[in-house]
Amino acid sequence: MRITLLRHGKPAYELKGNVRARDLGEIARLYDSSGIVGSPPSQTIAAVKRDSLVVCSHLERSVESAKALGFTEIHLSDALFCEAAIPYFGGGSITLPIRIWVVILRIMWLFGFSRNGESFASTKKRATEAASRLAVLSTEHQDVLLVGHGFINHFIAKALLKNGWSGPSTPSKQFWGFGIYERSAT
Repeated sequence: MRITLLRHGKPAYELKGNVRARDLGEIARLYDSSGIVGSPPSQTIAAVKRDSLVVCSHLERSVESAKALGFTEIHLSDALFCEAAIPYFGGGSITLPIRIWVVILRIMWLFGFSRNGESFASTKKRATEAASRLAVLSTEHQDVLLVGHGFINHFIAKALLKNGWSGPSTPSKQFWGFGIYERSAT
């Protein structure tokens, strides 16, 4: 049995420029509704060619990435596999570069801040559920590809490893990067 955790392609919406705290919600919405730009590297296409079941999150960048890999059928698209929603403030006039905001908000997220997003604990719990779902799918279909996202793929990988799967400690965080996890059928 094999599960490939792949991060989507480069999003069409670029996180750049300076923004106010009160604009972070709209930026998160625009980012989540964007598709991708560019094509996957040939080595990524070759690595996932044998995967028989394609799973995506419900976000457009995930679905578009699966199609860019050459898959015409997406077998399952589910919010269970979406990225951990970054928290943000409801207002504020402090202006910072968006990349600085993302780092600050992710660090705050690790320490419990989850306003307008998903808590760290909830994300880890959802990742455990996602790993279980992928494991069940792999018993039925052998080779499963999840076209997912950076943080959630990381936590899914941790859950797979904890449950006896072998593979890298974390999948690649690069766009189109992946990690392959295997387990003998029992």
